[in-house]
Amino acid sequence: MNIAIIGTGYVGLVTGTCFAEVGHNVVCVDCDEDKVKLLQGGGIPIYEPGLEEMVKKNVADGRLSFTASTSEGVEKSDVIFIAVPTPPLEDGSVDLSFIERVARDIANAMTSYKIVVDKSTVPVKTGEKVAETIKRYCKANCEFDVISNPEFLREGFAVEDLMKPDRIVVGSASDRPNESMRAIYEPFNAPIIFTDINSAELIKHAANSFLAMKISYINAVAAICEASGANVEEVANGIGMDDRIGRRFLNASLGFGGSCFPKDLSAFIRISDELGYDFGLLKEVQKINAGQMDRFLKKITDTLWILKDKTIGVLGLAFKQNTDDVRMSPAIDICQRLLKEGASLRVFDPKAMEKAKGFLPAEGVTYVDEMDEVAEGCDALVVATEWPLFKELDLAKAKEGMTSPILFDGRNMFDPSEMEQLGFTYKSIGR
Repeated sequence: MNIAIIGTGYVGLVTGTCFAEVGHNVVCVDCDEDKVKLLQGGGIPIYEPGLEEMVKKNVADGRLSFTASTSEGVEKSDVIFIAVPTPPLEDGSVDLSFIERVARDIANAMTSYKIVVDKSTVPVKTGEKVAETIKRYCKANCEFDVISNPEFLREGFAVEDLMKPDRIVVGSASDRPNESMRAIYEPFNAPIIFTDINSAELIKHAANSFLAMKISYINAVAAICEASGANVEEVANGIGMDDRIGRRFLNASLGFGGSCFPKDLSAFIRISDELGYDFGLLKEVQKINAGQMDRFLKKITDTLWILKDKTIGVLGLAFKQNTDDVRMSPAIDICQRLLKEGASLRVFDPKAMEKAKGFLPAEGVTYVDEMDEVAEGCDALVVATEWPLFKELDLAKAKEGMTSPILFDGRNMFDPSEMEQLGFTYKSIGR
């Protein structure tokens, strides 16, 4: 199948590369000419485990190419995937201007029947607007179909998730494009759900909102555990063994972040409001998530008292492990709050330090190249991202280099009894 992917961010680049990996011919389109040149030269603009090697392999095999020309992508393809950003707006809705712009560009370039696939996460009824836009601007007056095919990729595990998906959701207004979609996804050996466009669009928002709800639920339980002397990990294990609930997404933490959960949750609330339903449950999920960071910062201030002129080491800047993405990262949030209180920071992240520089001020932040050097001269350490590497921290060296051995673990990476034996004042979540 000949496929175009418009947008080479986390979703677009991973999707296009994995499609090429299973034998499709893919051209990835991006309006950022510098990014296209980087990709054409063998570089990669994001970190995602396994992606760089797969990109190079499929470029070398001639199945994957890159261009800044939408018309070239449309001309070379039978199926066009839209994977451009839909950033959040202040009122909780999302900015659909990139989607609209791409729809117009596709319409202007079309000369024959095309299947246009919304891969970006969009509000319900966006597919109808995309179809209206293409019909309005298509000068060739050719036939087309618009499909909703939401992605369910976890950053840090996106290649694995696309190559071994739980399910494929395809929403369309007619049966005509379904065989082409089946052909695209057949190599992935996953169940395909064919439904209408509106249902497909809602599936994505409903799924992410449900997962965010699980995270806020266990964080609320963690607060009860702290007040009662229980252990949230034992509680999570006990309820997670119930097949109806499951253990995944029941890890108490600083709260959810990143470019998906907060945005999709806000968008789903806004969509519900516009449709006349007050989704109070999801509003409470937001409230719990915001309060979780407040609770964690209070642990730090209760212990250290005054943060002004204190030095705090922070392990982790990405919003989660296995990515360099710092957008809406709880780790960045905690750094900004500590800086606002007058603290100086020594920070380390194995992949995200360069991107973090665009979110943190130059003054007051020292980027440390080695994990085991972060604690030097610090009044306390904060674990802010769940990188497995952090479990290998040389705790004896950290204790020796610190003013006082205090560690605030926002990801429950260490064992409380072991930390106590090592002489640390140790504060975690729900334990």
